[in-house]
This record gives sequence, structure tokens and C-alpha cells, in this order.
Amino acid sequence: MNFLAHLYLSGGDDDLMIGNFIGDHIRGNAINDLPERIRQGVLLHRKIDQFTDQHPIVHQTRIRIRPHFGKYSVVASDLFYDHFLASRWNEYSKTELHDFADGFYRKIEDYHEVIPERTKHMLTHMIPHNWLVGYASLQGIGKAMKGMSRRASFTSGLEKGEEVLLEGYEKYGQEFSLFFPELIGFVRNDSGIDLIQE
Repeated sequence: MNFLAHLYLSGGDDDLMIGNFIGDHIRGNAINDLPERIRQGVLLHRKIDQFTDQHPIVHQTRIRIRPHFGKYSVVASDLFYDHFLASRWNEYSKTELHDFADGFYRKIEDYHEVIPERTKHMLTHMIPHNWLVGYASLQGIGKAMKGMSRRASFTSGLEKGEEVLLEGYEKYGQEFSLFFPELIGFVRNDSGIDLIQE
């Protein structure tokens, strides 16, 4: 899953949310230097990724888009699913998406000391362009994927993301709707997190 899903799946716990957000940028023994609850957030991030990567519905999505994105189909599917979470946000949260995003952007300022440099650099783009809210529109997710395509080390096809998503929109949306409640159940059972946002 991509950024929005990881933040949502932290259940409103600030420390857990920060760990879940920086999870991809924590390598090796660096996890041991983090405060305990943030470290648990990094571990939760990894559990979410493992559950997602092994799920048969996600596997179906990735097989379908692989001709377009190759090895970047994992990235593309994560972004597709974040689009559906953002565009259907009110089905999963009582907090408006704009308010949720703004709250996160404010919170992360208090965690400057534990944020990896790669994450800090990313935030200089993420916050001004409000990626989390942008994911809700086809244009926004397309823009995000074009940006990732420019930064990719190899040919990714991600610049075609909006077009590919639109072509199979109903099917990808159905797969998200089947998968995401199972992911919520997994997180709730594994970590005891209440995912109904107030």
C-alpha cells in the first residue's frame, strides 16, 4: 500500500503513524534507534506490505497491469489502491480527507529528529502539492505517477498510469473494495487498532 493507506491504518496513533509513514526509508539497524512506539509503526508498515504482497486479489491486479508497468506494477497497484481509498474516503473515515491530510502535515513537524533524510526530501514535494488529497482524482494520481516515472531508474511506464487506471477503472475498484476490508481486519487483529476515525 502507498502513503495514504499506511497513515489510515495507524488508527490515529501519532507515533505509530510516523513509524508507518517512514517505514520504507528505515534500513538495517536504524530501527533500533527509534522510540519504541515509532519502531512498532515501522514494523506495522512491514506487516501491511507483506500481507498486501501475498494477497491473491492484489496479485490479480498486478498481473493485469504488468504488461504496462513491468516490475513497477507493485508501485502502480499501490497507487491505484490509494486512489480508491482517497476517492471513497468517507466510507472509511468520519474525518474529511482534507482535514486528515492537514492534521498529518502538522503532526510530522514535531518529529523532525526521527525523520530520515530521504523522507524529509520527499516531504518538500508532498506537502506543498498535497499528495494525499490529490490521490482522490484521476488527474492527481496521474500526476503522482508521472512524477515517479521521472524519478525511476529504469523505464517504468508509470507516466501512463492515469490512462491505464481509467481503462480498467471498474475492475480495479472492485478489487480494492474486496481487498481493503481484509487488510483492515488483518491490522485490527494483529495490532488491536480501531480504524474507525473520529
